[in-house]
Amino acid sequence: MKKVILSLFFTASTFCVLSQSSTLVNQLSAKEKKEGWKLLFDGRTSKGWHLYNKGKTASAWVVKNGELKCDATIPDVEREDLVTDKEFENFDLKFEWKISKEGNSGVFINVVEREDIPKAWASGPEYQLLEKSHHDYAFSAKKRPGCLYGFYEQKNPAPDKPVGQWNQSEIKQVNGKIEFYLNGILTASEDLNSENWKTMVANSGFKTFPEFGKHTKGLISLQDWSKGISFRNIKIKEL
Repeated sequence: MKKVILSLFFTASTFCVLSQSSTLVNQLSAKEKKEGWKLLFDGRTSKGWHLYNKGKTASAWVVKNGELKCDATIPDVEREDLVTDKEFENFDLKFEWKISKEGNSGVFINVVEREDIPKAWASGPEYQLLEKSHHDYAFSAKKRPGCLYGFYEQKNPAPDKPVGQWNQSEIKQVNGKIEFYLNGILTASEDLNSENWKTMVANSGFKTFPEFGKHTKGLISLQDWSKGISFRNIKIKEL
């Protein structure tokens, strides 16, 4: 019996190792390449990204262990959101993220980069990323992971992973119609061209920012807000 148990143990262990090693990190499968997916992060450099309104300035964003990481412990550097060099309009964006305790971040879409627009969030709607112990988690259900920040609670309950574990997220946009997914579950949807959206923005805290939510094409941005967050497997397919 002992030999059988040991045999089963090693078989299961081998299966786990093989399963983990077969998972591509910051790489595209042959199928994904054929389907038109492109990496936005190569796992080694920050090529294709820059600081919002600050170019290629040294910042809290670092590449380490295959992660694009905002390290809040780095002193005396720029603290600013990261944006893509390229604009996107109709797309399917997938990414993985893990967050620090009390961490708060987000991914903005349709960001317009201009000197008269102070921050990425002043133009781009946000896919919220938040850790459970952050005070906003209990304060507002419209500020939880996967939400269209400040506008809707999760469309369907979507549990997020504990600190240090990777979550999978997806943002789709086609002709201004957006869908957010968290760990495979639809958490938000909206038509950015609709009167409903325009009315919601006009009655929100973003009403003082004239460019907010008015665009269906722009940069994609990763937020540097507090604590720390890491991203990997950032890939996009233009539709």
